[in-house]
Amino acid sequence: MIGYVMVGTKNMKRAAEFYDGLLAELGAKRAMEGDKFIAWSNGKGCMFSVCKPYDGNPSTVGNGVMVALAAPDQATVDRLYKKALELGGTDEGPAGPRGGNFYAGYFRDLDGNKLNAFCMG
Repeated sequence: MIGYVMVGTKNMKRAAEFYDGLLAELGAKRAMEGDKFIAWSNGKGCMFSVCKPYDGNPSTVGNGVMVALAAPDQATVDRLYKKALELGGTDEGPAGPRGGNFYAGYFRDLDGNKLNAFCMG
């Protein structure tokens, strides 16, 4: 259903280092890159990308916007959440159960974009 997700960055080098480290935890690596974007894929469908906004204006964080990274299990959610913080991300809610069989950890990247890592079950 979703082909790719893209978030903006003010500093491509810094964002690339953050997402190289974070998305490697899901088996993803760089799949495409150009002057203004980098996209990662784990070969299982949806890609994740960072970009310099094409309109030339500064990137901003969308209020209420969040990207959810699907993880196979709770241990991977825990690992992703911890890795994001190790890479300089900020806490938005520690990894743990969120009701029912939903387990997630919330964080922001270096540009303030909100993400979570989650699994069901």
